[in-house]
Amino acid sequence: MMPVKIFLQHQRHVLQGIMPVVPSRIPTEVLAGVTLAALGIPEVLGYAKIAGTPVSTGLYTILLPMAVFAIFGSSRHLVVGADSATAAILAAGIAGLATLGSPRYVALASLSALLAASFLLAARLIRLGFLANFLSRTVLIGFLTGVGIQVAVGQVADMLGVRGGRSGTLQKLVDIVKEVPDASILTLAISLSVIVVILGTSRVTKRVPGALIAVVGTIVVSWAANFSARGIAVLGPVPQGLPHFGLPDVHWADGRSLVATAASLFVVILAQSAATSRAYAARYDEEFSENTDLVGLGLANIAAGLSGTFVVNGSPTKTEIVDTAGGRTQLAQLTTSGVLLIVLLFLTAPLKYLPTSALAAVVFLIGVQLIHVRQMRAILDVRRDEFIVATLTAAAVVFIGVEQGIALAIVLSLIDHIRHSYHPRNTVLIPTDPGHWRTTTAGSGKRTLEGLIIYRFGASLYFANAHVLPEDIVAFVNDGSPLSWFCLDASAIGDIDYSAAQTLHRVHQTLRSRCVQLCLTNVADHILEELEEYGIITLLGPDAFFPAPADVVEAYRKDPSRSGKRSL
Repeated sequence: MMPVKIFLQHQRHVLQGIMPVVPSRIPTEVLAGVTLAALGIPEVLGYAKIAGTPVSTGLYTILLPMAVFAIFGSSRHLVVGADSATAAILAAGIAGLATLGSPRYVALASLSALLAASFLLAARLIRLGFLANFLSRTVLIGFLTGVGIQVAVGQVADMLGVRGGRSGTLQKLVDIVKEVPDASILTLAISLSVIVVILGTSRVTKRVPGALIAVVGTIVVSWAANFSARGIAVLGPVPQGLPHFGLPDVHWADGRSLVATAASLFVVILAQSAATSRAYAARYDEEFSENTDLVGLGLANIAAGLSGTFVVNGSPTKTEIVDTAGGRTQLAQLTTSGVLLIVLLFLTAPLKYLPTSALAAVVFLIGVQLIHVRQMRAILDVRRDEFIVATLTAAAVVFIGVEQGIALAIVLSLIDHIRHSYHPRNTVLIPTDPGHWRTTTAGSGKRTLEGLIIYRFGASLYFANAHVLPEDIVAFVNDGSPLSWFCLDASAIGDIDYSAAQTLHRVHQTLRSRCVQLCLTNVADHILEELEEYGIITLLGPDAFFPAPADVVEAYRKDPSRSGKRSL
């Protein structure tokens, strides 16, 4: 019954990203879709190169997959298509299993998309959408920076017209440096021309498709000057027409070799897509459903796997392109798919003249854009520990591998979360003006009032950090004026596990033996239920719980027995 219930819930969100359509906005949406096609076509050709698949597969990523998400996703803004990070993960996972660009390689890429889709749909069924929050922004920046370095270095050989040599980013760079004397001047000139056109155009305006101008320009020059006859590598024939639709020609046993790759793809798809959808929904004060988007992303990857292309995910760059062009619904993305249909049916023939070095230059710039130097520097300025985490993640991608980098990114995100909750920032509340409070770092000698401490614990109480509470109490009472009341402010406590509950029992016994009254304030209803189950409410009595710190102060001042209490 659960899958049926979820399916029925999802049906209510179908076409949410498109409807309602405002007739007066249709021309703007169509123009935004055409703009996305103009800017996105050169990009997806580059992503196909990163993935190691034929360039036609890049075009396929924004045909059916983009249209499928437009219909079944809930976000009105998220653009789904090929992406550099997932393309790099895919290439790393398939390397060694098949010859680059071969039919078997493409089939394995399609199988990876289907496996990633199964993870996405399973995540929807068992409600794992919250996992998107476990890849922190810090490690995601580090991961993308590492991917950017790897992608950019991987294109230098084609930009110079040399072989490039061994695999591995560092080894590849060493080999390229050795082969620089053999570089082709014409090939390098083409690469530099493409870079100049793209960067120059972007400096003038972001609305003009510099990459498209550069690609079309090099195709025209290649055709006119017969580059292939001059020894300059070109793409060669690109299949015309629609992709073949059907299951990839592989043995399902091959799936065992791709499970880890698909899991890595799933994590990046989930994190990057959810973050992008959330950002644009907040920008326009709109609702979106992460669970519905999981279904849309899963179906988009099924469409990718069945149409002979590779994995797709929510793309921040493409989403920003549509938003800048004025697109506000998925009608723009459907327009882009329509433009791609025309290109595939009638306009693929000229692509055979595209110089390999020109495409490598486009991909090189994509890689460079992923290297978040400014954001890494910003992290360093404010959180040096998080900068180290981001740097380690980037280094793992560059020197070990993309899959290992994403695994490390997940582990470091969890460690970073545990580290913060393990040693929370605990404070003491101090009254200022009536009804107002300031906080000061918890420490010996600190008091809210003479004989009273209102102590705010800065995280959920659980087995790893519960020891901090009695340690802080010892620090409080060993230095400073005698203590009569100790109040635990639970406003930051979202959960109390069994071990922490036992710690509260021991704290109560210790304080009681010293004639210090323990009470709690700002306790959420679900925490009260937990405390009831642990027997702590019965232990302390209902009078030990106060709605707010001001109520604690009022009760403390009225307590006739506090003058006779003593400290530890």
